Amino acid sequence: MASNSKNLAELLNSDVTLTATDIANDAVTTAKIADGAITPAKTSGIGGGGKNVIVNGEMRISQRQASSSNVGNQYVLDRFAVYKQNTGSTFTCSQSSVTDLAGFANALKMDCTTADTSLAANEQVYIVTKLEGQECQRFAKGHGSDALTTTLSFYVKTNKTGVYTVRIFDRDNTRNVSGSYTVANANWNRYTVTFPADASGKLDDDNASSLELFFHLVNGSDTTTGSLATTWAASADAGSATGQVNFADSTANNWEITGIQLETGSAATPFEHLKTSEHLTACKRYYLKSRNVDKYSGDSDRGGEVSFRGERSGSGQMFQWYEFPVEMRAAPTLTIEGTGPNDVSSALIGTNGFRAGYATDNSHYSFFYYADSEL
Repeated sequence: MASNSKNLAELLNSDVTLTATDIANDAVTTAKIADGAITPAKTSGIGGGGKNVIVNGEMRISQRQASSSNVGNQYVLDRFAVYKQNTGSTFTCSQSSVTDLAGFANALKMDCTTADTSLAANEQVYIVTKLEGQECQRFAKGHGSDALTTTLSFYVKTNKTGVYTVRIFDRDNTRNVSGSYTVANANWNRYTVTFPADASGKLDDDNASSLELFFHLVNGSDTTTGSLATTWAASADAGSATGQVNFADSTANNWEITGIQLETGSAATPFEHLKTSEHLTACKRYYLKSRNVDKYSGDSDRGGEVSFRGERSGSGQMFQWYEFPVEMRAAPTLTIEGTGPNDVSSALIGTNGFRAGYATDNSHYSFFYYADSEL
């Protein structure tokens, strides 16, 4: 009797390939696939867009500036801020060009410019990015047995080898969990840290900061005593960065990071690349600038990031309304550029972030400001 089935002897022959026609319809069920049998390598290229909750993880966007010396407690690259506390060390944070890591062109770089070899107990330096609560509901945090494991993956290149720590801080419930990765050479390497599910502490479903991700670089004894806190618990300094190297111990130290991804599951999947326009649109939700060069809205160059609507008041003064290119996270604060006679009057900035004011010379009306609604 003819059959498409192959016997065991045939299957054991290395020259025989099992094809789709050899498998009966519905023969392979979920129950017959062992846990862990399907690895990330086998699913590379398969869809699943939106798995990464990190914005600008490729470090493609830096609207403010490409570099900041003696940086501290400020954003440089979009969505990534440098936090410094009680440290004598200084750093330059910049958007670096990457030529030796396939698939990536940019990174966030920290260069130690003033060393600190004797750390104060409460000293800290880290890179932080913040996530809106409504974007983190997928983790099912606080939902008992339904809560999900999360995996953080990223590429780091540094000449300061040793143990580095990362931490997730739950601002809504004041809880945290930490993990670590070990740098053994000065090459680009991909590191993976898996955080356990947290059955406690539901996240607010809103646009405020719920989860905050810290990449530690410098930590004093307040945060390095005790065992590293690798399970979710009430937030405490002790154990949040145990084992962390002192990245500030030499001005020769450099540290770069890119390809940051935070997703559900216990394994890191291939990094989710986005188009540059997608990165930029996502970043404009938190920060945007009108343009880089002073122009009046009546000039021929009215393009760029801005869209204006004008209305004339009874006094003959022209008011302008600014339409944001994307919906921002919240009503932003505004920063005016320039000090010339036709600049916007800073006293007339509206509280809703749309009315910016009018020019002192009412024959021209200009709006050169930044809009910032960072978490």
